[in-house]
Amino acid sequence: MNTDTLLIRQARVLCLDDVDTEWPCADIVIEGGRIAALGPDAGVDWPRPITRRIDAQGLLAMPGLINAHFHSPGNLMKGCLPGYPLEIFMLHEVPPLATGGDGQRLAYLRTLVGALEMLRKGVTAVHDDAYHVPVASTDAIDAIMQAYRDAGIRATVAIDQPNVVEYDKLPFLAELLPPEEKAAMDAAPLQSTDELLALYRHLIDTWHGAADGRLAAAVSCSAPQRVTRDYFEGLSALSKEHDLPFNIHLLETRLQRVLGDLKYGKSLVRHVHDLGLLDERMLAIHAIWIDDADIELLARSGCTVAHNPVCNLRLGSGVMPWRALRDAGVPLCLGSDEMNTDDSINLWFVAKTAALLQTLTTPDDRSWPQPRELLHALTRGGARALRRADDLGQLVPGAAADLVLLDLDTVAYTPLNDLRRQLVHCEDGGSVRSTIVAGRVVFDAGRITSVDEAALRAELRALMAHGDGQRTAAAQQAERLEPYYRQMLQRAAAHEVGMKRALY
Repeated sequence: MNTDTLLIRQARVLCLDDVDTEWPCADIVIEGGRIAALGPDAGVDWPRPITRRIDAQGLLAMPGLINAHFHSPGNLMKGCLPGYPLEIFMLHEVPPLATGGDGQRLAYLRTLVGALEMLRKGVTAVHDDAYHVPVASTDAIDAIMQAYRDAGIRATVAIDQPNVVEYDKLPFLAELLPPEEKAAMDAAPLQSTDELLALYRHLIDTWHGAADGRLAAAVSCSAPQRVTRDYFEGLSALSKEHDLPFNIHLLETRLQRVLGDLKYGKSLVRHVHDLGLLDERMLAIHAIWIDDADIELLARSGCTVAHNPVCNLRLGSGVMPWRALRDAGVPLCLGSDEMNTDDSINLWFVAKTAALLQTLTTPDDRSWPQPRELLHALTRGGARALRRADDLGQLVPGAAADLVLLDLDTVAYTPLNDLRRQLVHCEDGGSVRSTIVAGRVVFDAGRITSVDEAALRAELRALMAHGDGQRTAAAQQAERLEPYYRQMLQRAAAHEVGMKRALY
């Protein structure tokens, strides 16, 4: 338990609370990892000893950003891949015929390096939908969780592990693949429902609520077409039993719309609803190729939608209907997705991209996302997705003390004309001076306080130097299979889906 008392003195404060409170000059008193008091001179004559005082004149205090969708196993793949469509991209990201796997130390280091990049940019919480290649294990789960613990970030982590054969997740592929490739996919390792639920019990029993509540578990089916029905239902039961977020990629691509039509005779949103599994704990990720009926179902369920605009552009997936979802009352949050689809973890850029992307959808500028909406999605929306709407994503007494201090004496705010607009359109993370998680200053004056970054990078480079053989084998597999996947995409493109989510 953090028993220190931190006083942030005379900051400009943007609370992002229900009434959008803003203080031109106020103190923030933090005790026990939570905001004890906030307001003008709130720290003057504080009755208990102050452990640390930060003079925040000229700084803006605001809630820390929440990266609501992320895949940490991609952290070492920045700059690795061109702009493939998702289905070809995943051949390289999660090779369907992969063998072996990364060691525990590498899993720890790659998670840690991503966490530190986020802290440097003012991200205080991450929702990590961590996949495992080829299979999940307690060692890998522990490595990821320990890395987040050591970094000092707040992290909610799921096990993203499909358990059906590769060609059953996609339309047309089973008939396009030659027999030897199908046989190889049949032989690839898959984990049973019992095995995967046992891993979830380990995650929950060992890590849920650890580090004074900074670490938490979520569940993930990856996507409804990628798991067996009994596993899907088992995950839903776990989510309800422990009130855990439930990650589910839904209608990310046009091909997935086609898959729903052909395999289930309905959209994947309707499929999940008809199974009785679409509920308020779900985080529907991407939700691009949705129609009005899907939007109505999402709104009725109470679920949150995670928008990942940079990833969507990088993979050519399409443009999510932001305003239609907002008008229907669907809560929205923002995510960077993984390093190999964004090539960075910069939520400021994600928010700006979300703002600009929607200008392509309608000439009515009144429908384009506004700065207040985007700041809400960066903070309160992410908190809702984490099942922490009451105490994350806002600066109010009693809330968790997750906040960022930004220097207003930078080019992003010179001159300072409109604070919220400039946070969305001008800030790139370069103004972040301090990042505070659960009352601890984990990034301060250009330095991470929790670990030795230089030593981390050196060890990571040394370990990566020995991984070329495995990466080469995965690339060769992908090159061999890619022609069949491209034929699949061509067939899907010829299938009418009744909507457009791209310019072509």
